[in-house]
Amino acid sequence: MAHVELKGVVKRFGTTEVVHGVDLEITDNEFIVLVGPSGCGKSTILRMIAGLESVSGGEIHINGRPVNEVDPKDRNVAMVFQNYALYPHMTVYENMAFSLRMARASRDEIEKKVQDAAAILELTPYLQRKPAELSGGQRQRVAMGRAIVRQPAVFLFDEPLSNLDAQLRTQMRMELKKLHLKMQTTTIYVTHDQVEAMTLADRIVILKDGYIQQVGTPIEVFEEPVNRFVGGFIGNPPINIVDGVISSTEGAVSVRFGEIELPLLNPPQLAEETQVLVGIRPDAIKGGNNLNMLSSEWRITGEVLVAEILGGQSLIEFTAGGNTMVAELEGRIRIRPGEKVELAIDAERLLFFDPQTEEAVY
Repeated sequence: MAHVELKGVVKRFGTTEVVHGVDLEITDNEFIVLVGPSGCGKSTILRMIAGLESVSGGEIHINGRPVNEVDPKDRNVAMVFQNYALYPHMTVYENMAFSLRMARASRDEIEKKVQDAAAILELTPYLQRKPAELSGGQRQRVAMGRAIVRQPAVFLFDEPLSNLDAQLRTQMRMELKKLHLKMQTTTIYVTHDQVEAMTLADRIVILKDGYIQQVGTPIEVFEEPVNRFVGGFIGNPPINIVDGVISSTEGAVSVRFGEIELPLLNPPQLAEETQVLVGIRPDAIKGGNNLNMLSSEWRITGEVLVAEILGGQSLIEFTAGGNTMVAELEGRIRIRPGEKVELAIDAERLLFFDPQTEEAVY
């Protein structure tokens, strides 16, 4: 178990600062995911925790001990890389045992730890194979096994699934979650894939341009994003953003965007005729048999531009009241481009952002 803390951590490459005073506390056994677009600083932060990059400012603590000047091998962390980093001339067993041999562990200890890790990862039948004889998913499990045998205080994962195909990524996400539940080791995971972040994390750290934008549970960052960037980055399909105006008639508050006006039960604390950016999650738009879940006051009529059936869900891009939006509907909605469709927007789940600062308003 390990408690990891970053205090005002800064990273510069020459005169260019790429990580700007990051403060973050990671508790024992927590699975935390650093997510953001390419170049946001997430992998650099991970490498500083591992000791593979120096810290330009601030401090990193592991279990209360400053580790800025501690060698990577003495930090009691294990890192799994995107490219597996396996020795091609060694067997699976030899790859997994390598770090233990370097630490001069006994033959019996090596045997037990490798066999235990292989059993956890279902690699026992492959211990005498070379990496070239394995699939991508099996190689990634070997890389995990090499980390597990060290019994580190912290696991560090740097985009470990990005080289796998979509089906295998889904399978490996499940394996990673089960592994964490079984081993209960503090885990810091870097990805640019917000689906991985949402499905794996206890808490998500969303980064942009070297700054932390928001830290929270998957539900918190999805339902209560602090700004437009977080609202747009988290969620698949992405959030719909339209220009709107808050209006009031005889004490009843509504939001108007284009020709659509929706009454609000819990309106944001804004003056009348305030300009806002309105965020509408695709799954907050209902259709088909779910129309009756929402008030008739929230119904709209749209014209379909594109319709996609994805198994048990349908994505519909449509125009309504001068706005173009995407709806994520339950079931197989069989409709063609150009046809009209009746929908309803859950106005209680609308998000509002300031047009100038792009910060959330409530």
